[in-house]
Amino acid sequence: MSDTRSALVTGANKGIGYEIAAGLGALGYTVGVGARDETRRADAVARLRNAGVDAFGVPLDVTDDRSVTAAAALVEERVGRLDALVNNAGITGGAAQQPTTADLDVLRTVVETNVLGVIRVTNAMLPLLRRSPSPRIVNVSSGVGSLTRQSGSVGKDTAGPVAVAYSPSKTFLNAVMLQYVRELDGTNILINAACPGYVATDLNGFRGVRTPQQGAATPIRLATLPDGGPTGGFFEDAGSVPW
Repeated sequence: MSDTRSALVTGANKGIGYEIAAGLGALGYTVGVGARDETRRADAVARLRNAGVDAFGVPLDVTDDRSVTAAAALVEERVGRLDALVNNAGITGGAAQQPTTADLDVLRTVVETNVLGVIRVTNAMLPLLRRSPSPRIVNVSSGVGSLTRQSGSVGKDTAGPVAVAYSPSKTFLNAVMLQYVRELDGTNILINAACPGYVATDLNGFRGVRTPQQGAATPIRLATLPDGGPTGGFFEDAGSVPW
């Protein structure tokens, strides 16, 4: 097995995910570019390789059991282990979702990707992560998943549109992370959530005020934490996010 550190980033063909892959690659990681779309995945891998990153494509639909199982087998064949897993893939389900008129099918779809997809991928990759001397898991969350921030914004219009699918899916994701931390207590696996901030990506119609490179900074830092670093935390560039 190679001594080169390896990582898998889901949703890595564009935006924040691509910049996370690029950043880890610049630090010497061999990076698996997880993405559903074959053309975009191949293009991302080509761009990363042109930038000097040891990147390889990983066909991956986080909502599909067979796809995730096949992805784990491919990663094992390619690198033998994982030092970092960054669960970045996610969807919004639409910019605004009022709870009183919610489409339950949209809610199910968002949770399937943003929460169950993370569980599915994490469980499939755990055997490979356990082979690493310093495994790290990062879940890309959002400040809109903070109950403190959401409740504090009532009447102030400071937390964006009401989004009964997306925002609670990130709260759910953070809660799931804590259950992993509890189960894996005593191991060397560090698991944290990252808020990239309001980044200009196609997820929000490029209305964000931060660049994808800026949004990738905290996930990269958490993916490369030294031994003894924090686990079970929710972080942004400025520090801890109030939950």
